[in-house]
Amino acid sequence: MNKELKLQTCCFTGHRVIPQGEETKILARVKSRIDRLILDGVLYFGVGGALGFDTMMAEYLIERRKRNSRIKIIEVLPFPEYRSKWTEEQKQRASVIDAQMDKIVYCYDENSRETYLGRDRHLIDCSDYCISYCTRNTDGTAYTVRYALKKVFLYGICHRLI
Repeated sequence: MNKELKLQTCCFTGHRVIPQGEETKILARVKSRIDRLILDGVLYFGVGGALGFDTMMAEYLIERRKRNSRIKIIEVLPFPEYRSKWTEEQKQRASVIDAQMDKIVYCYDENSRETYLGRDRHLIDCSDYCISYCTRNTDGTAYTVRYALKKVFLYGICHRLI
């Protein structure tokens, strides 16, 4: 990846389930980080296309882009049929988001044991910054946060990692 583009890129990682009532608090903290990053020249934002934190970030970035058309949103999905088991409502919401992405990247052609962690590593490897929401030690988000700590400047919105 082009080093200059990487310096202008921030990705996100977070849980699929966000406790009721926490979204507003999380979003308030994320907004200030994103605004600061944009002021520092970050224009590319990578989201993983999952439910929960990824969806919340994608929807916020779409809204935020209305105030700064230079922002580019890249959705990085593990494989093309990733959402095949989602509910119709979830698929429709994702379709609305997908239609507003500047680019959609698929990391693999089909599902395998590697696809989800590979997608997460791709997001980190192509970014210089990561904003995370992680409250558990033992899931994919925790793995991604540990990976990110070795690779990028990590902004933790809510961490309870040991």
